Amino acid sequence: MSKEKMYDPYGGIKQISEMWAGIMNIPTKKDVANVANLSIQAEGRFDILEGKMLKLQDSLGALNKENLELFQEMIKLVKQMQVEFQKTIQEVTELNQIKDDFQELRKDLVDIKIIQVHLRDIKEELEEIKDSQKKMMRMNILDEEKTILSNLQEIKHGLGQFAEIKSEIASLKGLAVRDIPKGKTKEKEFVTTV
Repeated sequence: MSKEKMYDPYGGIKQISEMWAGIMNIPTKKDVANVANLSIQAEGRFDILEGKMLKLQDSLGALNKENLELFQEMIKLVKQMQVEFQKTIQEVTELNQIKDDFQELRKDLVDIKIIQVHLRDIKEELEEIKDSQKKMMRMNILDEEKTILSNLQEIKHGLGQFAEIKSEIASLKGLAVRDIPKGKTKEKEFVTTV
């Protein structure tokens, strides 16, 4: 059997009607079937788009929720950063105050070192004064000893003179006793007057 085309009597009418429908702009059964098929495809696509839109809305909602949470976290972080910044400013202010205090302490330490140097100089001067006083005291003691020695020598000399006077008196007494044998009473008067 060969495949030859068979004549279809309705096929010619069908072709003619399709041609007249095209000229008159009337839809044919085939056009309606194509439109129905396209409508079914469009509905399927609409369903797919609707599902995708719902998923997109859900994901946008989740994304908005995540963005809101992220925004809230950012606000918290900004507030924490502001608090930390204020603390840092306060710490910097305190550090500047401490720095000023240290500089003042450094100046005071320099003044104390200067005072220590002056005190050391004064101590050395006091030591020199003490040494000078000791020397002066030694000199005074030596002067006093010399004075005492000279006084002792004067006393010795005076005693020596007194001894000479005594010996002279004794010799005079001896002369007086020889010259006046009877004058014992006068001798007593002479001795008592001396």
